[in-house]
Amino acid sequence: MDHTTAWTEQNTRLVELVRPADPAAPVPTCPEWTIRQLVAHVGRGDRWSTAIVRGGEFVHPRDVPGGKPPEDPDGAADWLAQGPALLAEAVAEAGPDTPVWTFTGPKPAAWWLRRRLHEAVVHHADAAIALGAPYVVEPAVAADGISEWLDLLVAGSAKRTGPPLLAEGQSLHLHATDEGLGTAGEWLARPGPEWEHGHGKGTVAVRGPAADLLLALMRRRPADSVEVHGDAQVFETWLAGTPF
Repeated sequence: MDHTTAWTEQNTRLVELVRPADPAAPVPTCPEWTIRQLVAHVGRGDRWSTAIVRGGEFVHPRDVPGGKPPEDPDGAADWLAQGPALLAEAVAEAGPDTPVWTFTGPKPAAWWLRRRLHEAVVHHADAAIALGAPYVVEPAVAADGISEWLDLLVAGSAKRTGPPLLAEGQSLHLHATDEGLGTAGEWLARPGPEWEHGHGKGTVAVRGPAADLLLALMRRRPADSVEVHGDAQVFETWLAGTPF
């Protein structure tokens, strides 16, 4: 997947959505946020990752150059629209395989392109929900978002506190029903957590279009917005332990 192209498409949809919106409109799926705060969060994150790639090391978000959007909505929308190009240029200059800091340990610079893509995918959904607007994400992009989210959960497992996402002997099977995804549209998670692509019988199986699965996993839609078969409590426990 070309993460830069997919990200640019999602970012463009988000920009078109927020440009005419009331900046003070609340965002229910991000409690206490407004549309302006959502724009600031996404655009600052794009510039934060750009600064990290350029220097290779951690940068505090408050020290990010140009990390605050203009006051006027049009200016803020233009500022948000610049994010993908800024990071793509930084990755190209650094070299996509050059190790840089990430919150999961050193990773190739191109890791940030995928991370920012899926940040935009989810926050585009937040804006669409807040504004009562249609939301579109391609099945392959949504499926990649599920895989990336599972990777992040595995990478952060050592820092987790509280009960395990899956108890010993439990498993979670996710199945995207979109045509053409193949094994990229099925995931089997086990205690650890650890996961792999493929079909298998889980303690609980969750089915639906990839976009619906992603938004349910991100708690942007209720658990019953997708098909849940088997022990539904296992899925509820997973969701309770994995806030985004």
